[in-house]
Amino acid sequence: MNVHFRSWMFACALLVAALPVSAQSPSAQPAGAVLLLDIKGGIGPATRDYLRSGLKRASDEHARAVVLRIDTPGGLDAATRDINQAILASPVPVIAWVAPEGAHAASAGTYILYACHLAAMAPATSLGAATPVSMGGFGAGPAPERKPAPDKPLGQGEPPAGDSSQRSPPATTPSPRHEPPDAMSRKVTNDAVAYLRSLAELRGRNGDFAEAAVRDAATLTGTQALSQGVIEIVAGDTDQLLRQAHGRKVRLAQGETTLDLVGQPVSVVAPDWRARLLAVLTEPTVAYLLLLIGLYGLVFEGYSPGAILPGVVGAICLLLAAYGLQVLPVNYAGVALIVLGVALMAIEFAMPGVGAAGFGGLVALVAGSLILFDTQVPGFGVPGGLIAGIGVASALVFMGMIWLASRARRQPVVSGQEEMIGQLAVATRDFDGAGQVHIRGEHWQARSKVPVRRGQAVRVLALDGLVLRVAPDEETTATQ
Repeated sequence: MNVHFRSWMFACALLVAALPVSAQSPSAQPAGAVLLLDIKGGIGPATRDYLRSGLKRASDEHARAVVLRIDTPGGLDAATRDINQAILASPVPVIAWVAPEGAHAASAGTYILYACHLAAMAPATSLGAATPVSMGGFGAGPAPERKPAPDKPLGQGEPPAGDSSQRSPPATTPSPRHEPPDAMSRKVTNDAVAYLRSLAELRGRNGDFAEAAVRDAATLTGTQALSQGVIEIVAGDTDQLLRQAHGRKVRLAQGETTLDLVGQPVSVVAPDWRARLLAVLTEPTVAYLLLLIGLYGLVFEGYSPGAILPGVVGAICLLLAAYGLQVLPVNYAGVALIVLGVALMAIEFAMPGVGAAGFGGLVALVAGSLILFDTQVPGFGVPGGLIAGIGVASALVFMGMIWLASRARRQPVVSGQEEMIGQLAVATRDFDGAGQVHIRGEHWQARSKVPVRRGQAVRVLALDGLVLRVAPDEETTATQ
């Protein structure tokens, strides 16, 4: 009886322990839900991890589709290609939707849109300007002799609603090619053209606009993109999007499937704490400030050993900055200049001179800050106002340090042996030449050019090693 009672209690305990687990699983959605992920702002490592996590969740939950709501000025090449690889390998159809009204899918956003199984735009939106820039990013650089997109369609018109994956790419007339001036730029541009064209061929979309978007930074509105075969749908809200996408055939890595989306619940997937933390750390301005705080923290710890707090804060900030910088398009010459600038200013603080080290450190700090990130990559530059503010603040501190050093040099010595110069001492005995005096509670050897009587006040003229050079104090003698 006792054994059965213990078994029953153990079973009840397991049931009670399991109840909170099932109740605390808000992430589980009904099978067949549509997941909505947002791409907003610059595309970087945080966006990549967020989308990878969302696509994995969609696969685990057997979602009917994933909608990527895009509003981005562009981003990093490596992160964009990783996102596209995840989309191409996804077992769940992915629908790119440039929304809400007024949004744009510039540069890197255009590459992601071309990679998705279905492409849509809201009214009053745009896409294009996919010209690559230096330091591994996609940007919207100016294009020479760029011609506006024609009003008539470049391709064969609006694609049929049945099968978006089986269509052949629209036959279009290529636009004039504007080759970059140098070999490296041509290499990067041609690679981007081939990459975007391959995505266009895979999805049956307009490849000539893809090339024009890369070479000439061409752009299209939602209506133009639909008429030219760049997208399949124009929809102002999710209901319109799902209704128009319903029944279309798309080709996945595992084979062809037909979208069944009407009436399906839509679940918005928010970034988790890790993605939000990564987004903060990989924000160029935050990484830049963490680098400076870390360097200055270590410098302050060096000036006051044992303070601990500046060293701990500096080390933590420096490690966090290193993590953020290693995933960002960083010019390491800029990092070296910033470190050199802080080091030179620290040397000037420790050994005040004419200011050459401090001035050179200030110049190195500002120069390194300016070239640390490539400002052509959208969303991945440090604001010029912040750099100017840090430069002005450093200059004020540096000038204040020089003023304090010069002021200290004009002050009389108040400690040490040198402080005795000019002070009064009392002769302990009569002497002519060498003798002994009493000063500051101590007996010192003294030397005088004139005879000195015992108890006479003498003034210290100089210090020769451990011997004071003294002379009778005229004022004291006259008073006596």
